[in-house]
Amino acid sequence: MYLEHFGLDQPPFRITPDTRVFYPGGERGAVLEALAWAIESGEGIVKVVGEVGSGKTMLSRMLANRLPSHVDLVYLVNPGLGADDVMLAIAFELGLQPMSGRMLVIQHKLHEDLVRRHAEGRQVVVFIEEAQSMPLETLETVRLLSNLETDDSKLLQIVLFGQPELDDKLDTNEIRQLRERITHSFDLRPLSDENASEYLNFRLRAVGYRGPDLFSRANARRLNQHAQGLIRRLNVLADKTLMAAYADGTHTVTRRHVRRAERDREAAPRRRPRRLLLGASLALLLVVGGTMAWILLQNPDWASRWAESVQGAGIAVFAPGGDSQ
Repeated sequence: MYLEHFGLDQPPFRITPDTRVFYPGGERGAVLEALAWAIESGEGIVKVVGEVGSGKTMLSRMLANRLPSHVDLVYLVNPGLGADDVMLAIAFELGLQPMSGRMLVIQHKLHEDLVRRHAEGRQVVVFIEEAQSMPLETLETVRLLSNLETDDSKLLQIVLFGQPELDDKLDTNEIRQLRERITHSFDLRPLSDENASEYLNFRLRAVGYRGPDLFSRANARRLNQHAQGLIRRLNVLADKTLMAAYADGTHTVTRRHVRRAERDREAAPRRRPRRLLLGASLALLLVVGGTMAWILLQNPDWASRWAESVQGAGIAVFAPGGDSQ
């Protein structure tokens, strides 16, 4: 690995979220501050939308760290929850004991618990990840949960994290009431070419690098364009670039290393296991063989003439209605 080569304490470009290397540039810091304010204001539903790999999960982890100690946080990471399951999941995450499966009973117990927490000065916030994959019925239940309130305060604050498809789903007529309950919306945009160099070198210095910037503006711009501004892709490309420089025994990242990283990433999706190719070939042979067998069985006279024509080649052939030739 290249850690010792570049004087790093840990890998700088892991794709798993690590709040220690959160980059506040590219509007990430501003969105984080606005999200924290929206939650602390305690009204309505908050929505965060961004493409796959744009940094939504990192943002949610940072937001969890920023919330004050009186906030009780619930994570819902399974978008496949049914309309009845989502309420039960929230109750379970809040530590409520197993109860009757009747939704009316569960809602009553959950409401009691939320009122108690509110009286104690606590606030409950639910983070729903991959919200674009939730069934419409479940999203409607989320809206109903947002109705739980006292005379002057919401008992449950909800934050939806999702891909752009979430906006398409919210445009449907069936859940227009949920759309009207969203008081704050944030778009997590792709990283700009101008921020790419700063981002890459920031991550390196966050894990111990002390030398001159490894990624020039030109090389960082090229990597970012190849990654389409998506941080997860950019991390993968940057890691491959450093590996290429390490393999060359140099501490200078060049355009050649960038091109090598791009080629490596482009080639990976096109690789296919040999077993898959062999299986496809065998399947094709079976289809062709089955078709030929059906034709021969339907035309005995033609099959006999075909068998006689290949007999001279030393091939044993079975002709319908006769002996093997």
